[in-house]
Amino acid sequence: MAVRMVIGSTAPVTTRLASRRIAFTTPLSYAPRLSGLLELAGAEGLAVPTVVVGPTPRTLDAISPFFLPGALDPFTAIAFTSRAGISAAAAALSSLSAVALPLSDLGDPFTVAALGRDAELLHESRLLSKLCRNPGRINVLVPEIASPAGLVESLGDGIGRRVLCPVPDVVDLEEPPVVPDFIRGLEARKWVVIRVPAYETRWAGPRCVEPLLRMDGKLDAIVFTSSAEVEGFLKGLEELGWEWGRVRKLWPEMVVAAHGPVTARGVERFGIVVDVVSSKFSSFAGVLEALASRWRDDSSES
Repeated sequence: MAVRMVIGSTAPVTTRLASRRIAFTTPLSYAPRLSGLLELAGAEGLAVPTVVVGPTPRTLDAISPFFLPGALDPFTAIAFTSRAGISAAAAALSSLSAVALPLSDLGDPFTVAALGRDAELLHESRLLSKLCRNPGRINVLVPEIASPAGLVESLGDGIGRRVLCPVPDVVDLEEPPVVPDFIRGLEARKWVVIRVPAYETRWAGPRCVEPLLRMDGKLDAIVFTSSAEVEGFLKGLEELGWEWGRVRKLWPEMVVAAHGPVTARGVERFGIVVDVVSSKFSSFAGVLEALASRWRDDSSES
């Protein structure tokens, strides 16, 4: 029986993942990043997106008022918990006139917080320059631990200040505890939290797992990168008359990997045992390193 491990690997990913077949349930908006890493490592990636993530006209209507001229002046920070939230904010800003920006040039320092490599999108999307004409007023905060809890700790005490939190509106799925816990954590640190539904996380539909079930041959691993993906996966199985136990019987040697401990807890809430958890979760490279370490250890024991 597989032993669950929380690891960050020193094993060469390119040698341990070569010729491995690895499925992942990452949304299509994130999938190219993971599939590209798998390709570089010589693995065969199988995309089985079980949720759809992105802005909609309704969510853009919800977030756009916060980027009208001067609308951010009452705030001290924006806290992004996902890349999708940054994309949604950038899209809202692009749809508005740039004559006057949402943050005045003068005032107290303003913090824009993001997790891990998501922070790169702040620059790629030019979001920061669209917020304020004075770059010296904006402080980019990237917590050392790339998790919502790490974000709360890095923001520190709010002492009654306001923070804008662009988060997902979860549709056709149970809302995972991640965002509610994040909001409660900020409120416990005396932040005044303004939560806005910036984008949707929606089930990908009843046929979402068909690419996996149609696959012939071995499956070395399946990677979950959020707990919502797991619920979408199980719903997809149920629609086709399957259940998780049948998947395990079909591929008994398959390793179940989770992208970070928060995802792992979410996966196990649905009764799925996680074999490998990445301890480096600022990017998808961490979970692939964890898989490489698992297979290195297996080969050394045989």
